[in-house]
Amino acid sequence: MTTPLPARAMSPRDPTEEGRGSSPLELLFDLVFVVAVSLASAEFHSGVTDGRVGSGLVGYAMVFFAIWWAWMNFTWFASAYDCDDARYRLTTLVQMAGVLILAAGMPDAIAERDFTLVVIGYVVMRIAMVTQWLRASRADPGRRRVALTYAGGIAVVQALWVAWLFVPDAWQAPLFVVCAACELAVPALAERRDPTPWNPEHIADRYGSFTLIVLGETILASTNAIIAARDQESDTGTLIVVSTSALVLAGSVWWLYFDRPQHHLLDRLSMALRWGYGHYFVFGAVATVSVGIGAVLDYDVGATELSRTASSALVTFPIALFMVVFWLLSLRHRRDRPLDAVLLAGAVAVGLSALLPHALPVAAALTCIVTAAATRRARRVDAARQGGEARG
Repeated sequence: MTTPLPARAMSPRDPTEEGRGSSPLELLFDLVFVVAVSLASAEFHSGVTDGRVGSGLVGYAMVFFAIWWAWMNFTWFASAYDCDDARYRLTTLVQMAGVLILAAGMPDAIAERDFTLVVIGYVVMRIAMVTQWLRASRADPGRRRVALTYAGGIAVVQALWVAWLFVPDAWQAPLFVVCAACELAVPALAERRDPTPWNPEHIADRYGSFTLIVLGETILASTNAIIAARDQESDTGTLIVVSTSALVLAGSVWWLYFDRPQHHLLDRLSMALRWGYGHYFVFGAVATVSVGIGAVLDYDVGATELSRTASSALVTFPIALFMVVFWLLSLRHRRDRPLDAVLLAGAVAVGLSALLPHALPVAAALTCIVTAAATRRARRVDAARQGGEARG
């Protein structure tokens, strides 16, 4: 790690730099998002326990978008322009403060649909990002228009978010979609002329780090739920089954996600945007599993208004969604019918397992089988193509 200087030119990074992983500052940044994801999941679980699944899910999806989008923007900017000087670090710390403000507002946002504190924290993060882009516009004259498009676009959308706070409740969700779409449009518009020099290997590594964050939340939340269930004298056998199933699910998701490298999917802007944006559903689905584990244990001790099937579905549906989205983003390009069939049929089977009496262990077993079959097939397909290219 280089020693930070009072000021350093924010020169564009080399997009072909090999072996670039997460910096210490990026890892510190991730820790703040661990807190945010944990609070969001805990609040959603609280709503589920009270029977507010629909409204809780909507609120959770909205705050998770804010978490994911702020993290994603920082990640792609850092990949292109991280200069690690004092000014860059201090600006990043301001963004981290915004994350904590956002996290503090999550209970009111999810439970009462009061997004005031969430928006304040989000705007703090995004305005800090505007200053980073303005700095990049001066340091990288060749991409000055790109950087200014980012800065201007982000600033305009923040004004929309502030205005969104004052809309009637009935318009809140539809206009949230409009504001979110505007956020998503900024990178697509800015990058179309001359893409910023982000590093595909670094981006893939950073997304892997966030995947580990949400997987860790699943393990942590599951552990906390088991402790709570034990305090309520839940059946020991049930606790063993649930804890084992949760671990198998987390391990299977990890194995499937990290088995094959994904940085080659970021070679073109259109593919990179699709891959990057699609991870909202990957991260969100995996994070939601922790809520489902808690709901299953709540049902066992009679602490929820949900049925057994509904509680189980909060585990099986997110896992099924993860399989489908991961296939779309990272496996479908192989155009291998057996591989496609394994993932899609497996996703359907896992989702429908919620209807079974012992849904959690069945879902865990199915996920493990699908992971083993899919990774084995993907390796064979890749090996065959590499062999064909070598012979050619």
